[in-house]
Amino acid sequence: MAKLATLSAFFKAPRRARRHEDPPPTSDTGARPSSPEEQAGPGAVGGESALWRMRTTVKDAPGSLAALCAALAGHRVDILSLQTHPLGADTVDEFLLRAPAVLASADITRAVAGAGGSGTWIERADAHDLVDVPTRVLELATRTALDAAELPLALRQLLGRCTIRSLPAAPVGGGRGPADVPVEGVLEDTVMRLRAPEGGVITVERPYLPFTPTEFARARALVELDARLGPRIPRGQDVLTLPEGNDITVRRADTGDLEAARAMHERCSARTLGRRYHGPVGDADRYLNHLLSPRFGRTLAVWTPAGRIVGLGHLLWDGDETEVALLVEDQWQRRGVGRELLERLVAMAVEAGCASVYAVTQSSNTGMVAAMRGLGLPLDYQIEEGTLVITARLDAVAVVGERGEAGTRRARG
Repeated sequence: MAKLATLSAFFKAPRRARRHEDPPPTSDTGARPSSPEEQAGPGAVGGESALWRMRTTVKDAPGSLAALCAALAGHRVDILSLQTHPLGADTVDEFLLRAPAVLASADITRAVAGAGGSGTWIERADAHDLVDVPTRVLELATRTALDAAELPLALRQLLGRCTIRSLPAAPVGGGRGPADVPVEGVLEDTVMRLRAPEGGVITVERPYLPFTPTEFARARALVELDARLGPRIPRGQDVLTLPEGNDITVRRADTGDLEAARAMHERCSARTLGRRYHGPVGDADRYLNHLLSPRFGRTLAVWTPAGRIVGLGHLLWDGDETEVALLVEDQWQRRGVGRELLERLVAMAVEAGCASVYAVTQSSNTGMVAAMRGLGLPLDYQIEEGTLVITARLDAVAVVGERGEAGTRRARG
């Protein structure tokens, strides 16, 4: 998949391509190819079971579902949950299955095909899929209600592996905005387009599996909930004492902090702004409204007792990946502010279920490089057209958030 460093479209920064997990290739069954170890499952030797998510299409006729169930039972496959989506002459059936660990996905899809199923898609499931759909949707709605930045994550958890992009109605820096989308949204097979509450468009793509009308309705309901509740972020904050004795306050920020963020820009040197934005420093202020919007991620701000912002840390949703970015005012650099922000952003990414985070910087930015290395996580480095991209893999996180070295927490509100 093509990957664009966040805001590079606005700054005309170079595009970089990096492949992660590709969508399953089209085949007779639609099953994702798996290794013998994946097919056998973790408990193959002991005869344990494996969980599978499966979707198949059958004719909307009496006995069609019974035939499927009988075929699965013939392979000792247990049906844990079932949802049906009538589509005219056909019905799409979604299953959560428990099968013997030694049973391969190809065996299941062959059995389903023999019972009249077509266009079958199957992939491994996990314990999270055992939560029934209404409960999961309510949990996602609750998280969205508490924090506007949760909407893209809630959509991804609701719809599975997919790419979600928020396109502003008026692109930063000018240019043509996205085509208008009706209030009810648009469903086009593997793509859904929803009108964002603040204008613009939320696009959700899942090339390997078409969306059902039911999935579209659930996604639209989450977006409508977000629109009704309006802008909101959690207002908790931490007061910290840095090693040198200065007190700072770290809390979530949004567009209400725009003026204070612009004032920090004015106090930053051109060198500091250039390292952060990789583009004309005179344009930096124009992008703050985008960066501070909860629609595109989460922002942390560092405040002094005098009421000045001296540091900003961004966790930005970039399609199916996540970017971290830092800006610390010159006079506050090398005091532990950047590290404090970065560790908190990574903790947020872990909480959000992100597999990795990446930072786009320059090799000469030794502070950012040192901060990423200080995380103690596996790092990948890429140099593209003079730009350094550092990716931290979060699957190896053991303990995140044990700060202490950068500052001492004094109070929480």
